[in-house]
Amino acid sequence: MSVQTIIQSLERLVSVHEALLAISQEKTEIVKVGSIDKLQALLVKERKQIRLLEQVEAKRQESAEAWAKSRAIAVEQATITTMLETIEDAAEQEALADITTKLTNLITKLKQQEQLNQALLNQSMQFVQLSLDMLNPSINNLNYGNKSKDKGDTSRSLFDSQA
Repeated sequence: MSVQTIIQSLERLVSVHEALLAISQEKTEIVKVGSIDKLQALLVKERKQIRLLEQVEAKRQESAEAWAKSRAIAVEQATITTMLETIEDAAEQEALADITTKLTNLITKLKQQEQLNQALLNQSMQFVQLSLDMLNPSINNLNYGNKSKDKGDTSRSLFDSQA
């Protein structure tokens, strides 16, 4: 098993992550606008990409396991670092390192974008909850005064006994 199949799997992972990042950025714009219909359609598109990502990742894992078995390396030790240390061809080492770096950067960007989307959704939910609270006042706010304050005032005597 050559490293090229692993590099090709990583390149497919990069392209799927790029598509997910584009969807995530589009999701940010849709959340800003507040279009639920567009958001639902985009979520369907995102789910398809996630399924594709899972399939590509499974193929990458199979390729890495096959490579590790061909090199008599334990499957648990089949990491990128181990591969870079055992590969003798400098061009393959460089290609593997480059694609790994690119994939790592994309995953980081995607994570940051999704955190932004989560924060925007939380703010939207807080705004909706605040609006609902303003429209539906609580029962305590229906009376103008606080009854506990009134009780405290009536328990005192109106006359000063030492005067």
